[in-house]
Amino acid sequence: MKLLILGGYGVFGGRLAYLIRDMPVTALIAGRSEAKARAFCKQVGGTATFQPLALDRDAIADALASHQPDIVIDASGPFQQYTGDRYAVIRACIAARVNYLDFADAADFVFGVPQFDAQARAVNVFVLSGVSSFPVLTAAVLREIAQRMEIEDVTGGIAPSPYAGIGLNVMRAVIGYAGAPVQLLRDGAETTAPGLAETRYYTVAPPGRLPLRHLRFSLVDVPDLRVIPPEYPTMRSIWMGAGPVPDILHRALNLLARLRARGWLPSLIPAAPSFYRVLNLMKFGEHRGGMFVEAKGHADGHPVTISWHLLAEDDDGPMIPSMAIEALLRKAVAGTLPAPGARAATQALDLADYESLFATRTITTGFRDSRDETAAVYPALLGSAYKDLPPKIQSLHKGKTIRTWQGEAEVTPGDNALARGTARLFGFPTRPGTVPVNVTFTPDGKGELWRRDFDGQILKSHQSPGTGRNHRLLLERFGPFAVALALVFDDGKLRLVPRRWTFLGLPLPRAILPGGDSHETEQDGRFRFHVDIRAPLLGRIVRYRGWLQPGAG
Repeated sequence: MKLLILGGYGVFGGRLAYLIRDMPVTALIAGRSEAKARAFCKQVGGTATFQPLALDRDAIADALASHQPDIVIDASGPFQQYTGDRYAVIRACIAARVNYLDFADAADFVFGVPQFDAQARAVNVFVLSGVSSFPVLTAAVLREIAQRMEIEDVTGGIAPSPYAGIGLNVMRAVIGYAGAPVQLLRDGAETTAPGLAETRYYTVAPPGRLPLRHLRFSLVDVPDLRVIPPEYPTMRSIWMGAGPVPDILHRALNLLARLRARGWLPSLIPAAPSFYRVLNLMKFGEHRGGMFVEAKGHADGHPVTISWHLLAEDDDGPMIPSMAIEALLRKAVAGTLPAPGARAATQALDLADYESLFATRTITTGFRDSRDETAAVYPALLGSAYKDLPPKIQSLHKGKTIRTWQGEAEVTPGDNALARGTARLFGFPTRPGTVPVNVTFTPDGKGELWRRDFDGQILKSHQSPGTGRNHRLLLERFGPFAVALALVFDDGKLRLVPRRWTFLGLPLPRAILPGGDSHETEQDGRFRFHVDIRAPLLGRIVRYRGWLQPGAG
């Protein structure tokens, strides 16, 4: 199979090349600079054959006649800013009877592709547009959700890692619609809203995994807004956003977009190179990215919210936008081609197609259902991951009535006088040795009061599901202090990972946030706990570990 990749050494085309380098294909890496194409071909490696090609998209017809590829993949863009005949490549492919795929992220471009459907069918070629996370992955998720509920309101977003890096063309495309009208469906009517000026907050949190921070997402002009609503007659609203970091740059872009929306600024495209340089210099924070799709609607006459969450660690996240085309190419090599015709690629892949690719990488996904959030605190926060917990951990956390568990605890005091004083301030046990322990759980409608009795030393805290910035986190209060903890299940352990903390509701610095190894597990048929609390400069504050079993009230 021979491929011609326009923009082949760019961001998306280059990542696609790396994804398919193990496939039996020949890929022409095309771009304006033959030197850049040649250098890229030398570095990509793999068993696939990569050949450089100097090509301007205006000369596509001659290139098709000379090289006769089986599939053209347009990864050039920005599709929002094509001038003249914006569909020239599609027309040339149909005329040459060559199949076509693109990464188009411009809503109106993708929405207009079906006009070529009859022509593509007549020559038995497929023309699929928007073959990327937006809208292919979004659409696959929504089809899965639609099996469980009637979809009425959709919100989605993508949060790239600060280390992902984007191309200058992508930045131009984004800056181009900042403050400009973006067409979308809202409350059952077609309307517009200013791009990158509207914002919403969301926490991407696959069940049982360490969530992303609570992030700001801003409205983006993506194909989903135009091509997905016609597939769901009950849909009344759809909104899609992006959550780039660092937040200070994101807020600056929001401000400029609002000023432009009010007519106080011209187009921001001239500022694209500056934003591009700053964004690619300001790389700090967690090396992780994510995506979410949330649908609200009804099931069996009752309101329901179902959300899908994706987390990608390290360098795997930036590959996801190119995985849709990777999946289609792997199917094509195996003998399964998309049906002839020209259309948006919303029906091209199912979620299972993606999951087979995610399984080979550090990418995790999961669904959350609002019907699970009426349960006790831990089941509500863990969602579908709760059923994977060892039986004893499930048993301790599933109750919604007052209950008492009893056992033993081995207490190790802090490393120094200041650490031990801090332990006393919070009420942690300070006497060393092995002591009997009783824990009483008292639900109160908002969460649970935990009363731990270490042989007369009492430690009280209140645990509840977090809200706002603490959404999807366990909020544990010790008097005026509150610590937001992520519930992470791996290797048979339920870990409690501190994410942020406050005093009287005021945020405290993350640099001095206490941490340590705190987890629950099951061993020898018993519930076992291990709490080791440490803080910067102080060292160990306290450690207590032991076992519990159900006791008399």
